Amino acid sequence: MLEILLLAFALAMDAFAVSIGAGICVPGMRLFYALRASFAFGLFQFGMPLVGWLLGGAFRSYIQGIDHWIAFGLLAFVGARMVIESFAVKENGSCSDEGRKKADVRKLGTLLVLSVATSVDAMAVGLSYSVVGTPILLPAAAIGAITFLLCAVGVEFGKRIGARFERWAELAGGLVLIAIGTRILIEHLAE
Repeated sequence: MLEILLLAFALAMDAFAVSIGAGICVPGMRLFYALRASFAFGLFQFGMPLVGWLLGGAFRSYIQGIDHWIAFGLLAFVGARMVIESFAVKENGSCSDEGRKKADVRKLGTLLVLSVATSVDAMAVGLSYSVVGTPILLPAAAIGAITFLLCAVGVEFGKRIGARFERWAELAGGLVLIAIGTRILIEHLAE
C-alpha cells in the first residue's frame, strides 16, 4: 500500500505544480474554478493509468521476457523528465501575460489540455503495471484521489506562498518514480 501511495503522490506532482502555477498566475482564482480544475486533473490521472493498463494487456504476451526492463525504462524516463523539468520551473513566481494564458484553468480548453498533459505519465505507469501483471484499479483510484486533493491545495499554495515549492514537488515526484522503477527491475532480476 505504501508503494501505491508513493506512486500516487509522485504522479500527482505534475498536476500539483500546474495548480501552484495557476494559483500564482490567475489573479482572484475562485473556489469553483479551483475545485473544477482539481476534479479534472484527478479524473484524468485516474483514467490514464487504466488506458495504459489496457493497452499493455493487448501486447503483454509478446514482451513477457523483457517486461521488467520496459517497466523500469518507462518509469525511469518519466521520472528523469520530471527531475529535468523541475530545474526549469521559475524561481520568482512571477507570471508574464503568456504565463497567465497558459495557466488559466478557468478556460475549459486550457484545463483539458493541462489535464491530458499532466496525466500522460500516469498512462505510462499503467502500461508498466500491465506488462508486469499488476492490478491497476486501486492504484488508479489512489492516483486520482490524491491528485484531486493535492491540486486543491496547490491552487491555495500558489495564491499564498508562490513558486517556492513548485520546483521541489516536481523533483520529489521524479525521484520517487525512478525509485519505483528501479525496485521493479531489481525484484525481477533477483528472481
